[in-house]
Formats: sequence, structure tokens, C-alpha cells
Amino acid sequence: MRILLDTCCIIWAISAPESLSKTSTSLLAAEDSEIYVSPISAAEIACAAERGRLELNQHWKTWFRHYISLNQWQIEDISLNVIEEAYSLPGPFHADPADRMIIATARLKNYTILTADKKIIEYPHVNSAW
Repeated sequence: MRILLDTCCIIWAISAPESLSKTSTSLLAAEDSEIYVSPISAAEIACAAERGRLELNQHWKTWFRHYISLNQWQIEDISLNVIEEAYSLPGPFHADPADRMIIATARLKNYTILTADKKIIEYPHVNSAW
């Protein structure tokens, strides 16, 4: 399965794996899972760390790159197509730019988003799991 991690899943997989659902833990460990992350998650982690909402043991950039590499997750770059899709999503969806980028990436690349975010899980135009 091709999986795109929502930012909350990146943080929990690294810092609080007990917060992950059983399904999420299984998907992350499955041999046939291809795990991707969006660079927008780096921005969300940076903002959370700078605002004191997330404590990291090193600078957010070093932390992000270290754990992406350690887990052998792949970065799925944000292209113009992703931005266009993010602001052309079908049906109603909230305005959070990071969620829009993650959903757009998943839609264009046929990924399943691994997330605990109910707004994403309930959005009928993207595959998600938790």
C-alpha cells in the first residue's frame, strides 16, 4: 500500500507510538507499505516547535530529516499540480493549507492518508486510514 503520512502520524510514529491506532502501527510496519511524507509536514512541525506546542530534542530541521531518513520514508514533493489540486478539491473542505496539500498529494498520487484527523477521514474524495 502507498501511504502518505499526515503530520500527526509523523510526530506520533517518532515520539509517541502508543498514540497510533493498531491499524496505523500495522500499516507502518507492513513490508509492502511504501511510506511517503509531504514537505508541508516539515512546515507544520517547524511552526509547532517554534510556538512551543511541540518539544523536540534538536532543531526541527535536523529532527525531521533524521527521522525521515532513519525510517526510510520518502519525500513527495509539492508541485504546481498539487497546489492547483489543493485549491480545486471537490466538495466542501476546510481551509487549512497543510491539510489541503496533503489531500491533493494523496489524490494525485493515489496514496492512502494515514491520519487521525476526522476532517480528513470524513472527506469522501480521498482514501484514508486510521
